[in-house]
Amino acid sequence: MQQQIRCALVGMPGSGKSTVGRQLAHRLGVAFIDLDHRLEQSLGMTIRQFFEMEGEARFRDVEAQLLADLAHQPGSMVLSTGGGAVLRAENRQALRQLGSVLYLRASPEDIYKRVKHDRTRPLLQVGNPLEKLRELYAVRDPLYRDAAHYVIETGRPSVSTLVNMVMMQLDMAAASHTHSCAPPAVSGP
Repeated sequence: MQQQIRCALVGMPGSGKSTVGRQLAHRLGVAFIDLDHRLEQSLGMTIRQFFEMEGEARFRDVEAQLLADLAHQPGSMVLSTGGGAVLRAENRQALRQLGSVLYLRASPEDIYKRVKHDRTRPLLQVGNPLEKLRELYAVRDPLYRDAAHYVIETGRPSVSTLVNMVMMQLDMAAASHTHSCAPPAVSGP
């Protein structure tokens, strides 16, 4: 019987979740699901367009529902989340139910270098995107840490190196959790 592999990548916009997730899923031979792409398919428009038309609160409602659905979907998968997926406690819980959660941590300065020319990220379309990243990081870093079973420092390694780091973490998790990628349920405080 083949071991089921279920994990989710969380982190700031531009931390490498989609890129690392896609390569990780390929290496593991499992499905890759990009939550933002799935949301855009469901919405029939880009996230930026939806933000402009309906606002962030409505977007977060749709995101929460899709994440809950994915957490209950059977089968192996690597899930790449949007940067704000951890804002709601119900989402952090759904992620942990899905499987191992890995926080790809990068500093706001490193992220800024990666995304400064990217016009597809609605929350960064402001006068000072680096300051916005610092504000987002201050709010979200504790939430990513709350959701995550493991923190992977991304710094400046190559995508291949990051994938290897994630694979090693998942291997260690599987070895210590009765050969399952998903950690055992935690009960009580």
